[in-house]
Amino acid sequence: MKMILLRHAESLGNVDERAYTRIPDHALPLTDAGRAQAAAVAPEIARLLGGARPAVYVSPYLRTRETLRLLDIEASCDRLLQEPRLREQDWGNLQDPADQEVQKARRNEFGHFYYRLPFGESGADVDDRVAGFLSDLQRRDERHPETVLIVSHGLTLRLLCRRLFGWSVELFESLSNPGTCEYRVLEEHDGKWTLDRPFGQWRDSPDGETQL
Repeated sequence: MKMILLRHAESLGNVDERAYTRIPDHALPLTDAGRAQAAAVAPEIARLLGGARPAVYVSPYLRTRETLRLLDIEASCDRLLQEPRLREQDWGNLQDPADQEVQKARRNEFGHFYYRLPFGESGADVDDRVAGFLSDLQRRDERHPETVLIVSHGLTLRLLCRRLFGWSVELFESLSNPGTCEYRVLEEHDGKWTLDRPFGQWRDSPDGETQL
């Protein structure tokens, strides 16, 4: 199996954190720059697909669906499914900017994996739903395409890799999200997964574990 993981293009929330106070996270649109990013990466994604008719799984958030639409590959997909388990970490409902700064500071102190946001999720909660998605994918029938495109969110994609590669929590917490419209390519051979290139890493993992 070949799996292409793509983070959504730049959204309003990436450039204006106050947007979260008036627009639900799931409804934040792409910016003009984000739409240009998605259009620019489209030929590269087409090249990676290599003419295959992929199974496409997309987070139901607006910014991921807009990104996928601008790739202009929907007509050539074998199947296309909105997958709620691939959504962004839930930070609650409309957000208060002062409280969010407090929550981010506490999350950094406590750890991004275990800290549960009030009215929202912890990284571990996202990890659980990603695990359910991967379990279903691994039980696919013989008609399921061997090429898969996933359009999702930075933390969700890191946790998907954590599950596939068995990375420690310490290593996960030392990694940075991919940039907007940045992708990674994973391939499985004889039950072993490989990653085309590592994620950015803002510190060495305290337990000494590495990505590759």
